[in-house]
Amino acid sequence: MAFRNKADFILSYKPDILIIPECENKERLSFGLFSDLPTDSIWYGDNSTKGIGVFTFNDFKIKLLDIHNPEFKYILPLSISNEHSTFTVFAVWAQSSKNHYNYTEHVWYAIQYYQSLMEGENVILAGDFNSNTIWDKQHRKINHSSIVNFLESKNIISTYHHYHNQIQGQEKHNTLYMQRNVNLPFHIDYCFASKELTEKLIDVEVGEYETWSKCSDHSPLMITFE
Repeated sequence: MAFRNKADFILSYKPDILIIPECENKERLSFGLFSDLPTDSIWYGDNSTKGIGVFTFNDFKIKLLDIHNPEFKYILPLSISNEHSTFTVFAVWAQSSKNHYNYTEHVWYAIQYYQSLMEGENVILAGDFNSNTIWDKQHRKINHSSIVNFLESKNIISTYHHYHNQIQGQEKHNTLYMQRNVNLPFHIDYCFASKELTEKLIDVEVGEYETWSKCSDHSPLMITFE
């Protein structure tokens, strides 16, 4: 939250595509204060201080696809492109809701609904999934492993686990320190990408607690493709 106070920390990494869950709306932001101006941006939500924001730089433009289902309002199907590349990007902030008992159900039904968009190349799903295989037994019917396995059937895999050769649920890097408590670490943020993109991975970095806890209880997940 209060992204205007934190933007320069992440903008120093010169992102092309930036996905911010729990982001305040664009009316609350003053881009003139930022070190870099976005080429394009989209914000979605019903709370002006806490929605999901996507910002692009380096001539990348964003389009919210017509297939967007408001039932999955914080899972945005987007086309992001410049003159060189086009990506189908799902910006994710998993929610529990009246229709979905838990976070994994919310993501599961969304990827079922949008699965036709996952058949092509250059597909990315990234953001706060609020889930991990360590909680599978709590959600036996639909759980984190269900999501991972379904995406793998579409040749879409976790960039972090691929790059660092990690097993789901046994991650050596954490993306959340609950309430900024270093003794409550979890890995719940992901970037899943289609096979042709994972073959072009250059780096996958998770921000360190000591650097990022001043901004959030989440650490950024930063993916670099060739």
